[in-house]
Amino acid sequence: MDITYNVKAITLVVKAKERGHRVATAESCTGGLVSAAITDVPGASDVFERGFVTYSNDAKTDMLRVPEALLAAHGAVSAETAQAMAKGALERSLADIAVAITGIAGPGGGSAQKPVGLVHFACARRGGDIVLLERRFGPLSRRDIRQAAVDQALDLMIAALSS
Repeated sequence: MDITYNVKAITLVVKAKERGHRVATAESCTGGLVSAAITDVPGASDVFERGFVTYSNDAKTDMLRVPEALLAAHGAVSAETAQAMAKGALERSLADIAVAITGIAGPGGGSAQKPVGLVHFACARRGGDIVLLERRFGPLSRRDIRQAAVDQALDLMIAALSS
């Protein structure tokens, strides 16, 4: 794991401990890498509540209760799906903050409307707003897109803890 992610994960764990908050993840294209970055930090068990790896649409509906109609209307890679994933992670956990990531890491699977490198994020706070973010990382390697998504997800959770 790149040291940048470790530093951000450490920052997240420290801030969450200071505020007495717990965090959860709902990951698709990152396949658990955000959870791994957080749990790599000693003491993460004090703040990491759980992680959902929902790579398939069935997993999104079964584990996070993302409506099938929403997936049919907007697709798995959409702001709407990211938002539903983040809400579902909060509803199905004891976390105070949840981040959701869904995107196209490539090298295949992209289209003109949804190119490789498109990733949607949602960060939800219990009793608060949901921050939505779309990033287009471009035609990077699969590994680089996933790493950039981890970095962005950690930034979103740190910002949520800071506000």
